[in-house]
Amino acid sequence: MFIATLIAADRLSGGDISKSEDMLRAIGVEPMGRSWIERDKACDLLFSADLLPVRSALEAHFPGVDIVVQGEAGRRKKLLIADMDSTMITVECIDELADYAGLKAEVAEITERAMRGELAFEGALRARVALLKGLDTAMIERCRRERVRLTPGARALVRTMRRDGALTILVSGGFTAFAEPVGEEIGFERVIANRLLGSDGRLDGTVGEPIVGADTKRATLLGALAEHGLDAADALAVGDGANDIPMIEAAGLGVAFRAKPAAAAAADARIDHGDLTALLYAQGYGRAEWAE
Repeated sequence: MFIATLIAADRLSGGDISKSEDMLRAIGVEPMGRSWIERDKACDLLFSADLLPVRSALEAHFPGVDIVVQGEAGRRKKLLIADMDSTMITVECIDELADYAGLKAEVAEITERAMRGELAFEGALRARVALLKGLDTAMIERCRRERVRLTPGARALVRTMRRDGALTILVSGGFTAFAEPVGEEIGFERVIANRLLGSDGRLDGTVGEPIVGADTKRATLLGALAEHGLDAADALAVGDGANDIPMIEAAGLGVAFRAKPAAAAAADARIDHGDLTALLYAQGYGRAEWAE
């Protein structure tokens, strides 16, 4: 048995659900029931058929609604692996930090190309960090305080899953100076990120090696599964850029959150409209069950 979860950024009506059932019948899939997770917000449709045609049909007919299609069994995941920049927080930290050096446009262009997969992540990170050479390290804390904001739903997602026994890991191609306080604020159990290097109160234009990139993200997911005796089906991975693709593909439910095209194409589901609470609805958690 499979589930298609429809999650509205605004409002989901009974008529929308009836229309979705008609869409399934139009592609030869007989609906086997509906169940509201939260009235007017998120609803499950049960069916027995191939996943991809169902997902494609529903996405084509419901703009403005996020749709997650998955197996009914094991929908509540035991492992969360999440990206930070533009996923758990609303900004790219290195772009914002570069603004304090008057280099935001130049750095942001490299970031965008790397996230689209047009540049190798490791080389792009070294190039961006090199541009920050000489920046006062006090700007890091100032940037975090003034620019970094949590994505709505981040706390609820992580704390609900952790309360129910899931291992939660923030693994970022960004920097520990941002990731560690962000991870603590949200409630992650573990944080993995890169280290900006400097001395005498100035950045020296280098980053600690080896760089946390796509391979590290995938290895972290696989290592956590092995450590806790879990299967890939027990894992939820969420990110937005090309360096998130390996972990998205390795997870039982790989989610692209407001993602670049390459990451969106690789994912099992896309969240384009709602916030991170969509991943709670996808696991069958109504608002009354959220930890926050």
